[in-house]
Amino acid sequence: MTHFEKVKQYLQELGYDIAHEDVIDQIYVINAPEDGIQNMIVDCNDPILVIEQYLFDIDSSDAQVLRALLQKNREIIHGAFVLDETGKRLLFRDTLQLENLDLNEVEASINSLKLLMAEYAGEMLQFAK
Repeated sequence: MTHFEKVKQYLQELGYDIAHEDVIDQIYVINAPEDGIQNMIVDCNDPILVIEQYLFDIDSSDAQVLRALLQKNREIIHGAFVLDETGKRLLFRDTLQLENLDLNEVEASINSLKLLMAEYAGEMLQFAK
């Protein structure tokens, strides 16, 4: 079984809706709207698995917001807040090694985002304004 197939099996076992599958680029797009997951990218970019979720657009010139996000990074169990290459889109991103990947790691990474969204929903809404 390839890494790509194994990741698909894990996503299915975890009950995620696979909205898109790109075999050539080794990417899945998953959804779980009830958990705040919408168009999450799961990229099997050997040797790592990249999990990214767009959160919202941000004013990257607001130093207070950026500082608060960096401080929140310290509290996130898996993954981190990152800016895309434009500096205008805030993402949640985590990377995992594909070689020894197991179901628990994939679940923990995605659950980290779900927990983050549940705990900091109010603050996240303020950052998005």
